[in-house]
Amino acid sequence: MSNQSKHVRTTADLFVECLVNEGVRVMFGIPGEENIPLMEAIERDGRIRFILTRHEQGAGFMAATHGHLTGEPGVCLATLGPGALNLTLPVAQANASTVPLVAICAQGDVGRLYKESHQIIDLESVFRPLTQWTSMVMTPESVPEMIRKAFSIAQRKRPGATCLILPEDVAEMPAPEGAKPLPLPKPVQIVPTAGTIEEAVDIIAGARHPIILAGNGVARGHAENRLLALAEQLNVPVATTFEGKGVISDRIPNALGVVGFMRHDYENFAFDQADLIIAIGFSIQQFDPKKINPNDDKTIIHINTFAEDTDAHYSTALNIMGDIDATLAALIAGLKAHHVSFDESHPKIHELLTDEYMSHADDDAFPMKPQRVVYETRRAMETDTDITLVDTGALKMWMARLYPTYYSNTCVIDNSLSTMAWTLPGAVAASLEHPGRPVLAVMGDGSFMMNVQELETAVRVGARMVVLVWVDEAYGLIKWKMDIHDGSHEYVDFGNPDVVELASSFGAKGHEITAADELYPVLRSALRSGSGVDIIACPVDYRENMKLIEKLGDIDFGS
Repeated sequence: MSNQSKHVRTTADLFVECLVNEGVRVMFGIPGEENIPLMEAIERDGRIRFILTRHEQGAGFMAATHGHLTGEPGVCLATLGPGALNLTLPVAQANASTVPLVAICAQGDVGRLYKESHQIIDLESVFRPLTQWTSMVMTPESVPEMIRKAFSIAQRKRPGATCLILPEDVAEMPAPEGAKPLPLPKPVQIVPTAGTIEEAVDIIAGARHPIILAGNGVARGHAENRLLALAEQLNVPVATTFEGKGVISDRIPNALGVVGFMRHDYENFAFDQADLIIAIGFSIQQFDPKKINPNDDKTIIHINTFAEDTDAHYSTALNIMGDIDATLAALIAGLKAHHVSFDESHPKIHELLTDEYMSHADDDAFPMKPQRVVYETRRAMETDTDITLVDTGALKMWMARLYPTYYSNTCVIDNSLSTMAWTLPGAVAASLEHPGRPVLAVMGDGSFMMNVQELETAVRVGARMVVLVWVDEAYGLIKWKMDIHDGSHEYVDFGNPDVVELASSFGAKGHEITAADELYPVLRSALRSGSGVDIIACPVDYRENMKLIEKLGDIDFGS
């Protein structure tokens, strides 16, 4: 008799069946001694692709990127103790950015959790403040309900992270006879009442200078077309957060670009003049509202699937909680019925952004100006739907401000937790989810080395991706902020390995840019090659950082 025929269905088997029922197609993680029962169950079932990563942090960032791009919870797996602790950063990132994610951690036998035992840590206490919900499976009977709850909460009105902890001995227990996954509920669409829409129309009609602020909730709610229709109906400007970049095309004349830069940027002048902010899909973790409402004297309409946290500079006159697309549809109908429209545009802001984007298009200085790096990157990303993942650092400020974006989730930025080093593993997940689309991770050399081990994962799983490393041999954003603070910097400089040799050692292709006119052809060729992993090291002249601060400080929009 074979080992397969002798197998008794375990709690781990039931656990995997429930994951499959939730639609899980891929899981990222690292096996450990205590999650061997679950790994064996995944192998027996055969319906979930397990992506072995080189660090649990990489697994978490892959799961978070999967969740961001698909709207379905990304799933990551770690063993107990140190493995689980390595998941905390990406779990916190997903939760802060309202990205659905389910983390699964192993744990030691229940019988030794009460004492100081090998690798035992109170994981419930660790993950609870980082997630929407965390719990430990204590009985086989609870598995169907707990998995359904974990996935349900991860996808609720305010999506985020959840964590399930599975002790080894519970995983090995026989599954209860007849236990099976719970049926999935039908989606529920919550729409605002007619009275709420009428109140919103009245507030908007009474404004003199309205402005729309759009966040990542617009993409999550697939409400991009409705946002455009609202902007056209009202004829008012639209700014986005870093995380909302792309929810309105930068080709639209009334698109102002992003808010979120550390100083008073062009878009802020439009907010200075505004008396009404229509915030759609916005949360204060994406951007500090103090920068656009310093005196808390602007009327705010908040439209999202969840109520906003309290903030002294985000006092809302009206909160509309419901499906964003349906809410905007009703609001547009109400505004049309009452003929509410404005002539509120800021062409000078659009002109300034375009001029800055083009300002160094032909500048052959080397190391390259940030503006030209952004320009050549956009030129190399030939189609509007190519995916760019932008890491945290000085480069994020340049890419967020200047990189023209035309569709949501084509320029993905984390500006809630602002985590470094997520884009390299994130590009692996994006490539697996969208194998036919070019995927580019844009990183500083500081963040690149923090998760560089996932290059091996990328090559092994056949990811098709390019990593563009902006090289300045320093933690550039911190250097920039130190220079702003007191005109000097310290403890931010470092050295780098040979990127070409490093890439080759992982089985990837490495490229080093040695002149400004090399970046475009090298990047374009790498993006269009159709196979493999490419790493491009491009030296950048960050002296432009302080020049930008001085330039913004000299702008006077007058009347």
